[in-house]
Amino acid sequence: MVEPKIVSVVVFVLTYVLFVLLPNKRTIVAVSGALLTVFLGAISFAEAFRAINWNVMGIFVGTLVIADIFMESRVPAYLAELIVDKAKNTAWAILALCALTGFISAFVENVATVLIVAPIALSLAKKLDINPVKMMIAIAISSNLQGTATLIGDPPSMLLGGFAKMNFMDFFFYKGRPSIFFAVELGALASFVVLYFIFKGFHQKTRLVPVEKVKSWFPTYLLIVLIVFLACSSFFDPGFSYTAGVLCMIFAVISIIWEKLANKGSIIEGVKSLDWDTTLFLMGVFILVGSITITGWIDVISETLSGLVGKNIFLGYTLLVFISVFVSAFVDNVPFLVAMLPVAISMSQRLDINPSLFLFGILIGASLGGNITPIGASANIVACGLLKKEGYPVKFGEFAKIGFPFTLAAVTAAYLFVWLVWKS
Repeated sequence: MVEPKIVSVVVFVLTYVLFVLLPNKRTIVAVSGALLTVFLGAISFAEAFRAINWNVMGIFVGTLVIADIFMESRVPAYLAELIVDKAKNTAWAILALCALTGFISAFVENVATVLIVAPIALSLAKKLDINPVKMMIAIAISSNLQGTATLIGDPPSMLLGGFAKMNFMDFFFYKGRPSIFFAVELGALASFVVLYFIFKGFHQKTRLVPVEKVKSWFPTYLLIVLIVFLACSSFFDPGFSYTAGVLCMIFAVISIIWEKLANKGSIIEGVKSLDWDTTLFLMGVFILVGSITITGWIDVISETLSGLVGKNIFLGYTLLVFISVFVSAFVDNVPFLVAMLPVAISMSQRLDINPSLFLFGILIGASLGGNITPIGASANIVACGLLKKEGYPVKFGEFAKIGFPFTLAAVTAAYLFVWLVWKS
């Protein structure tokens, strides 16, 4: 019989290679890899079940449902239209759209955010007869950036929260120090300057014909109440073990019932339309990483990286951040982050430092690195798909021309902030 340690690493490496080669089949690959580790004895069924972070899964699925009815209420699109109409020219209209995108993305999954704002951007481009490519790229990367700022903004943040047992408020202040939110906002300010120089030549006056009508403000109120409940949940569940996931699922059920009663929507159809693809993908990745953790490979990787950096903590931090940026430019950040979070913990223990330094650094690098290329994040792929449908295919270099300087500015500012706040 093959050693479980060999099985786990071979299946893990093969699966991650296939993530790169077959990005459109990532869920099939992840689930197949997870099942293989169980069938070949690398991990038991019980261990596989425990490897899945059910609290994170509850947060993810629950916020998906709420984001869906929030989007259907047309409140975000209505606000986007309002902001564009108030802007003094096209440049500021685009920058305002990017800012609104970022704000929505802090509470709604990135792809949903892009789908909310994209129609407004495309309408603006048609009205002013300008190419929408740069605008749509800016909206996608702004969504990816701000999705990192809060616990419920995007799966990577949920993963960090689940792994480090951080609650909603910990993303603002953690153990008495400024946390991820402030690092991301500093990065946002730096990247906003980059966007300003990209769009400052667009001087046309903007005026959209209002078409959006708010269907209901109830989903907005529901989202606000959920955020308040999540902020208070740390008093009931300081270990971040179950409360946040349960709260999100309760609010999801309320959303589904409201949708059924208010809009006569089909509950079954609503549930079917959710992003089950990403849900299964996350579960598969949790099991894959669980298998290499149980069989000891995380310690091996950690020991190797610790040996490379010696006692130079700044070198270790820098290496983790910029490896994360580079890898995430080409590989989905979710599987990379799930694999690297335990490595960061193990390295910090070997170097006898606060693990938050490495954990926050990896989150920033992995989440923002995807902004460099059109394949680095799901929001980028969706934005490019919408542009292609409109007759504007996006070239790799065309995306990187905006994505690279944006990412460099955002990562550098956030990376330095985390180092200065958490180095000791």
